[in-house]
Formats: sequence, structure tokens, C-alpha cells
Amino acid sequence: MKAMILQPKKGKTDEEIAAARERAIAALENKEYKIFPTFAGEGFSPEVCKQLLTINPPLMCLGYFLLSMSYCDTAYFCNGWELDRECRLEHAAAEEYGLSILYEE
Repeated sequence: MKAMILQPKKGKTDEEIAAARERAIAALENKEYKIFPTFAGEGFSPEVCKQLLTINPPLMCLGYFLLSMSYCDTAYFCNGWELDRECRLEHAAAEEYGLSILYEE
């Protein structure tokens, strides 16, 4: 089984984001999931978005994550997902397209 990690990032420090991701990785590996790599790092930097003539970078990111979901059968949502616009849309897509959904405990 392959899972992707979806987590809110807005308003969080790099350390908080990394810690949440590490908890998610541990939880998924404990259940023997393979984790789909979805963290593009600088792939969505302002410089890259400008080079690609991106008008709406958050929408570009959402598109990337929706595409990534097509490679997975499970979506793992970190705490606080319901407060994040992008995560809520990803959650709706996961539900509508039949992915198994797991939540951080």
C-alpha cells in the first residue's frame, strides 16, 4: 500500500512541519505503508513559480498534490488539516475518489 502525507504548513515553522512529517512517517511505516514522496522542497519556490509564469502558486501546489494522489491508495492527514484550505480540498478529493483516509492520532 502506498500513502501520501498531507499536512498544513501555513503559520508553522520549518521545525514544526518537519516534526509533524516525521510523526506521520513513523505512523505509516509502522503500518507497513510505502510513502509517496510529495515534498518538492524548492520546487514551488517563488523563483520557480515566476519562471513557470505561475499566476496562482497555491493552486499550482494543489494541482501537484492532486496528481500525486493518483499514485496512492491512502491519504494520511496530519493534525490541523481541517483548518487548512488546501488540505480540505485534498480531503474532499480523497473521499470522492475512494482513497483510504488515515488521521494523525
